[in-house]
Amino acid sequence: MLQKRRDFIKQSALAGVGMLALYPSIMQGKPTSSGKIKIAQIGMAHAHAAGKIEAMRRFPDQFKVIGVVEPDSRLYEQLRDHKDYKGVPRLELEDLWEHSDLQAVTIETELDDLLPMAMAALEHGLHIHLDKPPGRSMPAFEKVVQTAKQNDLVLQMGYMYRYNPAFQFCLQAVQEGWLGEIFEVDGVMSKVLSPEMRQKEGIPHGGSMMLLGCHLIDMLVAVLGEPDKVTSFHRQTVPEWDSVYDNELAVYEYPKAIATIRSALLEVEGFERRQFVVCGRNGTLEIKPLEPYRVWLALDKPAGGFESGYRFVELPENGDRYDEQMLDFARMVRGKAPEFSYEHDLAVQRTVLKSIEN
Repeated sequence: MLQKRRDFIKQSALAGVGMLALYPSIMQGKPTSSGKIKIAQIGMAHAHAAGKIEAMRRFPDQFKVIGVVEPDSRLYEQLRDHKDYKGVPRLELEDLWEHSDLQAVTIETELDDLLPMAMAALEHGLHIHLDKPPGRSMPAFEKVVQTAKQNDLVLQMGYMYRYNPAFQFCLQAVQEGWLGEIFEVDGVMSKVLSPEMRQKEGIPHGGSMMLLGCHLIDMLVAVLGEPDKVTSFHRQTVPEWDSVYDNELAVYEYPKAIATIRSALLEVEGFERRQFVVCGRNGTLEIKPLEPYRVWLALDKPAGGFESGYRFVELPENGDRYDEQMLDFARMVRGKAPEFSYEHDLAVQRTVLKSIEN
């Protein structure tokens, strides 16, 4: 069934065939204009697929969801009556391309199908939201980025912490120099996956770092840029179950800093220990857990309107993790500058791929 799906998508894809600000500044730019964006979703297999279509349907004033494409009938039948998909028409890919008023698509396929579908959508003149991480081929991703850039089409990556207020606060602190010169970043993102879910999520993605750690790699590159060197470590803790790398660590070297990202598929209550810590010569900022986020700030000298000392930082409550992401996608389709540059996305992908190398 998996090979059948990939053959279908490959054939369908073949048939179709000024650097902006690096860091985000949420809620700035052009306000959304009138008129709904005609959008469809390609794929239901990605772990974020249901959440993305749910977010779009939550804003009917912004999006008109015309349908979902899913070539795997078994998967479609499993999900068609799920609350997030109920009532959404199923479309064939060929029918989707023929929608003359279609403006954009979200691409939520399995990992290895993301880039072929992204390329096909771009070649049909569509703006795309592309979920993470964008496949395993750097040249293929570079081609997608180049095509989007040359044709003035939106390419929004699906890294979910870009619109998280805690990470926004962190990036503001780094940008404005509150923490001083950064010398250390430490990130952890883990959970428990059952043997069945390891087969579904872990194996197709190639391990915990590809599945989960990529989100924190995205933020690491936002904080420190692309590393000079990456050294990665991989363990198969339960080889009698499968060949998934379920405990991974990567070390990132910079001229004046060292960073680490850990990710495992075995950690009991792993959501509670998910963290992102940035240490500078004037202070440390810690986000732990990441969702629902809690932020602590330690300063040696006053900065950013905060006195010296250690404190819990009150931030507005976050809504659904995908709401602001999809709303900003709508703004980008209408002409707003993207929150992250093409160069940032390319640097993240290079770093992710180095992080999974043996």
